[in-house]
Amino acid sequence: MSASLHIEDLTPEALNFLKAHDQRKASMQVDFPWYPWGTMHNFPHLNRLLTGTHRDLGTLIGSGTAVDIGAADGDLAFFMESRGVPMHVVDYPPTNHNGCRGVHALKRELGSAIEILETDLDSQFALPQARYEFAFFLGILYHIKNPFFVLEALAKSARHAVISTRIASHNLPKGSKAGSAGTNASRVELASVPMGYLLAPDECNNDATNYWIFSDAGLRRVLHRSGWDVLDFMTVGAVGKSDPATPEGDERAFCLVKSRYI
Repeated sequence: MSASLHIEDLTPEALNFLKAHDQRKASMQVDFPWYPWGTMHNFPHLNRLLTGTHRDLGTLIGSGTAVDIGAADGDLAFFMESRGVPMHVVDYPPTNHNGCRGVHALKRELGSAIEILETDLDSQFALPQARYEFAFFLGILYHIKNPFFVLEALAKSARHAVISTRIASHNLPKGSKAGSAGTNASRVELASVPMGYLLAPDECNNDATNYWIFSDAGLRRVLHRSGWDVLDFMTVGAVGKSDPATPEGDERAFCLVKSRYI
């Protein structure tokens, strides 16, 4: 493993890696679309999130293996591998943007040793390796049908994880009309209520794979109940005025957590 995995060093390195990586993708002859959102842009958020000794990912990962769950084209995993970290990728072709063809193509192009593990997180799954020192679980939780099960299964396999997901402080945006079919009859503050909001199929980005938007208190509680202790926590975006559905109401929580099972 490389000498330093300090987040202050990793953040600019990740963005430089992304520039070269995007050029590499553009030069490859493929018959599928690349994942359009940059997963590497999570590093500036992690730079803000992590405190104290947590800022050196090397102390959290040690000589063990890390896993990127819901990895899209695997950009983050390939970057961490370039920094000396043994990496696994967990994703599922039917729900991946290009059927996992992107991550497989990049593995061949890079001559990478990353293991790609096709796993349906909406089934009663077990992670392919019994133990990971660190898991990246970024932007996936609200796409999961059974988030409690997934978080608990992850806590039984990974010592530490960084998790991000969309949250909401209100059920409706300010000034909006009431919802339909008897739901969301009025705007309600949710941040302090430990709850998960179940989306309609077309409610958020017209994307039926979006399921659960937690409140701040709801995310903290489901993490605790599923076996995690929160070490660092922050929110970004429409803080205090967020809602489950609109782009203007997008608020994201980022947290570093430690398993109580391991």
